[in-house]
Amino acid sequence: MNTAFMLFVGIVAITLVITYFAAKRTNNANDFYTASGGLTGWQNGLAIAGDYMSAASFLGIAGSIALSGFDGFFYSIGFLVAYLVVLYLVAEPLRNLGKYTMADMIASRFDDRKVRGVAALNTITISIFYMIAQLVGAGALITLLLGLKYTTSVLIVGVLMTVYVVFGGMMATSWVQIVKAVLLMVGTFIISVMVFAKFGYSITGMFEHMKTATPLGESFLNPGNKYKDPLDTISLNMALVLGTAGLPHILIRFFTVKDAPTARKSVVYATWLIGIFYIMTVFLGFGAAAFVGTESIVKANAAGNMAAPLLARALGGDFLFAFVSAVAFATILAVVAGLVLSAASAFAHDFYSQILRKGKATEKEQMSAARWASIGVAVLSILLALFAQKLNVAFLVSLAFAVAASANLPILLLTVFWKRFNTTGAVTGMLVGLFSSLILVAISPSVWSPEAGVAILVGEPLFPLANPGIVSIPLGFIGAIVGTLLSKKTVDQSKFDEILVKVNTGVGLRDNA
Repeated sequence: MNTAFMLFVGIVAITLVITYFAAKRTNNANDFYTASGGLTGWQNGLAIAGDYMSAASFLGIAGSIALSGFDGFFYSIGFLVAYLVVLYLVAEPLRNLGKYTMADMIASRFDDRKVRGVAALNTITISIFYMIAQLVGAGALITLLLGLKYTTSVLIVGVLMTVYVVFGGMMATSWVQIVKAVLLMVGTFIISVMVFAKFGYSITGMFEHMKTATPLGESFLNPGNKYKDPLDTISLNMALVLGTAGLPHILIRFFTVKDAPTARKSVVYATWLIGIFYIMTVFLGFGAAAFVGTESIVKANAAGNMAAPLLARALGGDFLFAFVSAVAFATILAVVAGLVLSAASAFAHDFYSQILRKGKATEKEQMSAARWASIGVAVLSILLALFAQKLNVAFLVSLAFAVAASANLPILLLTVFWKRFNTTGAVTGMLVGLFSSLILVAISPSVWSPEAGVAILVGEPLFPLANPGIVSIPLGFIGAIVGTLLSKKTVDQSKFDEILVKVNTGVGLRDNA
């Protein structure tokens, strides 16, 4: 307990020192939102990886693989492949058209307050959805390690993440994410090597052993243990692959570098790091299933979120358990800080400054609004997380991905690639994508189950799929296209031509708001 407590205190101390020095360099809105665009490609790549390798990756995926076998690995595949979409379709246009938020990119073509307002609503909704997952993981982790109540654990993380953003802005958030990425890669590598050693450094030996290591038997290595319906599998993977390109806390990271080429380099660095990490999740999941056991994993947390820390204890004793748990804690702190910042930026820059104040808010007023918004977002997320304790964090994140892919991605792509696209189409597409995904989740097996304790509510689900992506993502595109075609608004051809030039050349970089 003393070792665990000291490691947790050490992690917190490091992050608070980073925040202290970052606060000294956060003097204006540009510093607060983007760290003045001063990060290099490798720094931003590490920060992206740190932002992306969340509690869902480290805790949720390890648990899903340990309990469901092959089906749990879908998350790893989907999260990794998603960065190809980001690299080839989103990173460069976003960096060349935006300034502080995702809404800036859309507003660069459609100077309409309704468009910016709906984009801000999407950002805040997705950020809160994603943040709940991180807070659930944090609550389970600290409860297991330090014996604190779940409520107390969530409050601790909530307070810390608010401090990072309110005082340090993007600079503090970025460096917390960089430190976390390094710690997570080191911790995961150590466990993976130890697991591999247990199997005699033989891949085939490991797979052969897993055929008899779990109650699932040989089916552990086959699909269908968790996702019985092929449509559910397709739906999940659609959300994972397409959702990253619409996640606000990932998208704002491209504003922290000086230009589009550096943004592309960031994605390349991040993809390598993330790829190596997700390969290692196989060792985490297999190791937990073989050396911890299904019964012990479920006993610690019904959703399997504690599989990785328990594996560390089984292989390396209490010290490794405490170290891995502290790294997981750092993982959660880094991700929630990015989420709070993206939501606060959307409120302060898009809603408060551009809509309420019509672009006339001073930088001091914007920063004040962002800091108050950070507190508000944190409080709301904490309250929601208290009711989601029993849900698997990887599942919660996959829902956030579905909303991002349905509500944001269609608009980002059509803004750049469709000449006829207009404001009505943009607003319609975002709202249809947002509400269709949320409504389908609300009536899905993820929320309703005839068996008590399996889902949030008891009853028959009206929608058969756990993830709505296969329906809501096409609806997002259809809403945008139909809204455009039915609208009588004319399209300014010169504006589209201007956007096309900016996307490919970066002309006017940082002048567009």
